Amino acid sequence: MANQYDLAIIGSGPGGYRAAVLGALRGLKVAIVEKDTWGGCCLNRGCVPKKDWHHTARILAASEGFAERGIRGSLEPDLEAAWDHQKAVVEEVRGNYTDYMKRLGIAAHVGHGTLVDAHTVRVSGDGGESDLTADHLILATGSHARIPEGITPESGRILTTDMLFDERPPEGRRVALAGGGVIGTELAWILTRLGCEVTWLMGTKPLRGAGFTPQALRTLEAALSREGVKAQTDRRLAGARVTDNGVTVELADGATEEVDWLLLGTGRVPHTAGLEPAAAGVEVDGDGFITTGADLRTAAGHIFAIGDVRTPIMTANQALADATTAVDNIVTGSARETPEKRVPWAVYSAVELARVGMDDDTAEDEGWEPAVGFAAFETSPRALGQGDAEGHVRLLADMDEGTLLGTEIVGDEAAELIHLAALAPDPDTALRLLAGGPWNHPTRGEELGNAAETMAAQWGMGEFVFPEE
Repeated sequence: MANQYDLAIIGSGPGGYRAAVLGALRGLKVAIVEKDTWGGCCLNRGCVPKKDWHHTARILAASEGFAERGIRGSLEPDLEAAWDHQKAVVEEVRGNYTDYMKRLGIAAHVGHGTLVDAHTVRVSGDGGESDLTADHLILATGSHARIPEGITPESGRILTTDMLFDERPPEGRRVALAGGGVIGTELAWILTRLGCEVTWLMGTKPLRGAGFTPQALRTLEAALSREGVKAQTDRRLAGARVTDNGVTVELADGATEEVDWLLLGTGRVPHTAGLEPAAAGVEVDGDGFITTGADLRTAAGHIFAIGDVRTPIMTANQALADATTAVDNIVTGSARETPEKRVPWAVYSAVELARVGMDDDTAEDEGWEPAVGFAAFETSPRALGQGDAEGHVRLLADMDEGTLLGTEIVGDEAAELIHLAALAPDPDTALRLLAGGPWNHPTRGEELGNAAETMAAQWGMGEFVFPEE
């Protein structure tokens, strides 16, 4: 049958796309179903466009030190042009994405995917309805923006972060931004650098519960403060009214703010609307997440769920890691688990923050005795030469055995550097690798070696022996 597959995937975000590619590369006949724009939230209105804007903001911030480097002139932000640039990048990435799927022979079905039974997906689109069947299914339907109760989005006035990248920038530069999570923390600085006057509103402190150390959060707060970005805590959003001149933002304490537009960075919720999981024997919990075991199998053992739709850890990084696990379990019949503590994540704001593994509290709760290795970028020749010496490397290891438990990096390129810890092949030998291995000099990366070397010496790990050639 033409529409019979080994693997069918609903959703083409980073998790769904990676699952499709990995399945095809491992010899499966694969179909992927997408009702909206290929690439999902991450590519079209999340990770990719936001990182494009972050790079622009970083250039603008760095330009303030150009004069002392002998570079004359000044730069000015242009939000409209920045929007055009991210859109062009997104379209190029999407083109590469769909071309690669075609080369791998992945069948692309455009329309809304609904589970008819345990092996059948009905695709409803402009061309009508069609069914496809598969031995295995992966549900990767992602998430959508959380809308606070009593708020109604309106184009050009009250925007979700999805709308921010789907539509051209609204008129006016007075912006109220609601939300103190990762999205709010990133966009508060980015939009300020792109020429907006941002009023940043939230109920609690930014990045509360994100696992970063107080020192990391103080570094971020100081960097934001220098640029006039201040988190206004205990100012929870209660409502919003569109007026002739903009938006009146209503706060829980009874105060109001008059702005040109309101941006909702208030989180995301799993997306299962119209999926009909019960028809396939798939269970959903009280928060709307598809229920899986640690191996990502749903109650219907041949159906898997990955990414935002199955876990509150709503990052593209987690979805990509889940995809790898799910496909491997499908191909091999095994019950691998996604090693969540080895999946890194990062915040791109006035400084970058990245972490992987445990924080101090988690380590203690699990019975470890944490020891800390530390290196500050303020003494790094590379960081000083770049004129950006904020931040640090912080390694968390077990006091008794020297097992690497977690890593935190704050500063420029933190999201790249974190991979040196995330990809260490064995936590028990990671400190030896970092402390004794070869490093290019001067680099930011060698600060991981500096942070590791004093700890490694305690456990006799200071010497790294190169394998014989």
